Amino acid sequence: MVAGVAYLDPGNVASNMTAGAAYGYLLIWVVVAGNATAWLIQYLSAKLGIATGRSLPENLGVRIRSRPGRYAYWVQAELVAMATDIAEILGGAIALYLLFGLPLLLGGVITGVVSLLLLALQIRRVRAFERVIAGLVLIIAVGFCAGIVVGPPDPGASLAGLVPRFEDSGSVLLAASILGATVMPHAIYAHSALTRDRFGTVAVADRPRLLTATRIDVTIALVVAGGVNVVILLTAAASLQGVPGTDTLKGAHAALAAGLGGGVATMFAIALLASGLASTSVGAYAGAEIMNGLLHVRIPLLLRRLVTLLPALILLATGFDPTLALVLSQVVLSFGIPFALVPLVVLTARGSLMGDAANRTVTTVIASIAAVLLIALNGTLLWLVATGG
Repeated sequence: MVAGVAYLDPGNVASNMTAGAAYGYLLIWVVVAGNATAWLIQYLSAKLGIATGRSLPENLGVRIRSRPGRYAYWVQAELVAMATDIAEILGGAIALYLLFGLPLLLGGVITGVVSLLLLALQIRRVRAFERVIAGLVLIIAVGFCAGIVVGPPDPGASLAGLVPRFEDSGSVLLAASILGATVMPHAIYAHSALTRDRFGTVAVADRPRLLTATRIDVTIALVVAGGVNVVILLTAAASLQGVPGTDTLKGAHAALAAGLGGGVATMFAIALLASGLASTSVGAYAGAEIMNGLLHVRIPLLLRRLVTLLPALILLATGFDPTLALVLSQVVLSFGIPFALVPLVVLTARGSLMGDAANRTVTTVIASIAAVLLIALNGTLLWLVATGG
């Protein structure tokens, strides 16, 4: 569940709300396809950690012999982790503004302080931390699902949204944002490390049992996360499409209050705050693992978190549109997907590395197709933006 909470961060909320408000039910298929792909990728990541006793960054650190190559790979991976950190802090700041009217910069500082406390709990009391995360996930699910109960979506339009298609370059941008928020590169790095830390060196005889348990764990986590993400988009499509001002989370909150009532809007804001706090640990953990695995440099998590708070606080201080920053942060994540996904597929397919846990041919084919499609989507996005299409 700790890895799965990465799929419920404020970047997901911003991307799905914006997509539903701007294009209605058009991009439901992107959320569903992204979640199915995320299941496979997270399972492969966990399997790599179980079979090798190393995280994905550690495996790459061994295989990338060139020092400049390791640093280049580290830079792009760190940018991905920083984009995640920005999304968490901005989401928490927006939520505190919506709930209490706090200035965004002050809300960002408060969110950062609470995230430091959660990281300290993660370091010292892992079981207590996991219980706190489970509680926050429950708050997220209830808060974001309230809107769909009060204002249910159109069943026919929802089914039509499962047909893959785009409308214009803006819908492609949002699709890339949704995928970046769903197939999250930093979660790929983190999950392999989480399974390594939880299970350590695993005997060959114990692998089948652990892999079965991992499949169940990943399935539960992503069914919950995927369901909530679909609900967020459906709520926006049913209640916010065509409503002026809903291109921001503040505007969406106001529209929810006007259309569905203050109770739904308040629950939305509480869930947004919980999503920022719950996901904060995964980004910091992933960033630390990336640095240690590739560069063999370890910085204390709390110190690292203090440093990565700065970009988000600078954005808030300069008055940059926080919702736009959230969506763009997810696009950054989308462009980081190939750098994490391609090595993951290659490594988990190698019998010399994975032994009897190596991917079956059909698994490798499906994962490879997913990687190609994701890369193609990003290429299409670049072309559309460059040509103004």
